[in-house]
This record gives sequence, structure tokens and C-alpha cells, in this order.
Amino acid sequence: MNNLLNSWIDISEFNWVMSDLDVINFSKEKLPIDFRENYSIVSPENFKRIIETDIQIIWGVISAVRKSEIPKLDKKYFPHVEGNNQVWENDKFQVENAVFEITAWDSSYTIVKFKDSELSKKFKAAFDEVIELEKFKS
Repeated sequence: MNNLLNSWIDISEFNWVMSDLDVINFSKEKLPIDFRENYSIVSPENFKRIIETDIQIIWGVISAVRKSEIPKLDKKYFPHVEGNNQVWENDKFQVENAVFEITAWDSSYTIVKFKDSELSKKFKAAFDEVIELEKFKS
């Protein structure tokens, strides 16, 4: 996780909605996430602790919401990965006011979607191997 987020974004600008998580934590460190709940809203400080651990997210949705806003999510249909075709659609975000969303798909794919074009450009500049979702699907 640290490699994905360490160079192109200031994580302190966001609160992080983490849901539908299936993780492996190699460091055995206690993570500041309540895995008994459908989702967790994680502060920037706790998110920094999470990404600095030796964690592998196999399945999950991570949504970045500006700290000045309360995350808007459907409490009946929490953000999830498996069986959710919206994961593969550019304009579908599971947290309505997320600025960007990261989806871990069975450790095989990491899907990152943006509403903010400047953040998208920064991400693409940091990772030249990025493939546009629409190109990947075709």
C-alpha cells in the first residue's frame, strides 16, 4: 500500500473509508480497523499507520473523502468488490463524495478511479504502467 500512495498524494488531506477488506498483515501489527464492521472511516493518521505496515489487501474498497466532508455511502449496500460490476465502470463510485477510489480485486488487479483530473495526472505520472480502465476492459 505504501508504494501505491507514498509519492503522488498527501494522504493527510483525506479521511479514508475502508470496506469489504480481506487482508494479510505480515507484520502482525494490530491495525486500526474494526474488521467486525462493514466499513471503517479511518483518519489520515491511522491510514498512515496502516499503509506503513506490511499489509496486503486481497479484496477491498478504499475511498478517499476530503476531511471537510462526511462520507456519503449507502448504509444498506456498503462498498464491496465481489459481485459488483460497478467496480469496472469509470464513473461509478461507491462512496458518493469520494475524490478517488482504490479497489483491490483478488490480489490480481488494483483499480484506481478519480473524480479529480489533477490527482489522476499525478497518479499516471508516478506509475507509467497504468492502463486506462476502458482500454483494459476492451
